Formats: sequence, structure tokens, C-alpha cells
Amino acid sequence: MIIQLAQILPLDTPKGKAWAHFLIDYGTEHNLQWVCFMVDTGECWTWDNRDIKLEMNLTMHIRSQYAKVS
Repeated sequence: MIIQLAQILPLDTPKGKAWAHFLIDYGTEHNLQWVCFMVDTGECWTWDNRDIKLEMNLTMHIRSQYAKVS
């Protein structure tokens, strides 16, 4: 099942910052797949749920425990 996110989410990925637009769910025996567009390059990548972290976004009042406030 492919789900279009109602609100895009800022994520930290192994290749840097990205915006998640879609979520792919293959079922209970598989990791969720996040379809993301990279901030710097515009490339589209799909990441396993275990490979990404929510990035802090103060506009949306999201504070990740992994993000640092400067």
C-alpha cells in the first residue's frame, strides 16, 4: 500500500536532509519504506524505517530527541 502523506515530513537520512512525501507499507513482515526527496540534490530515495530520523522543525512544533536546538 502506498500512502501520500497529508503533511510532508522533514527527515535526516544517511545521505542528508530530506522531505518525506510517501510511505510504502508492504505488510507486517517488512519495514516501512519512506519515499523522500533530498533537500540538496532533489534526488528521490526510498529509505527503510530503521534508517531515518525525524528532523526538528519548530514551525510544525516538532522536536525530535535526536535533533539539537542551536
